[in-house]
Amino acid sequence: MPQRLLRTAAAALTVVSGLAAAPGTAQALDRVSLEQVPLEQLSLPPIFAVPDRLTVEVAGTGRAVDGSYRLECGPAGGTHPEATRACDRLTDLSADGSDPFAPVPSGAVCTLQHGGNATARITGRWHGRYVDAEFSRTDGCEISRWNGLVPVLPGTGPA
Repeated sequence: MPQRLLRTAAAALTVVSGLAAAPGTAQALDRVSLEQVPLEQLSLPPIFAVPDRLTVEVAGTGRAVDGSYRLECGPAGGTHPEATRACDRLTDLSADGSDPFAPVPSGAVCTLQHGGNATARITGRWHGRYVDAEFSRTDGCEISRWNGLVPVLPGTGPA
């Protein structure tokens, strides 16, 4: 569905469902303000839901896997080299309601080891939620977090 139609539908559903709290608040939902909101950040009912679509950017591995990939799930596709396995991994990690993109908890005790200069950023939408997560291999916790997302993120062992 084109983005403009989705934005219009979201605005209409918001007004119709009574979420516009008071007279005059519908003005905040005009076409100009809706055009400024990224489609991934709109809250849409399931019928208009944006599919699971992520952008995975990888740098610093020193291997051919560095680059930007699009990962689509349900069905698996995009430019990700292991789309089916990556979607399956994300499904497994989120089966119990966990967030596969969650940062290392504040106050976690992590080993002081360096796992290389690889960095990654994952943005997009997963299970109806906007994702913007950064990854590195700067200590034991971050290495474990990265390894837990393989093959969404590339393995960093020998090629």
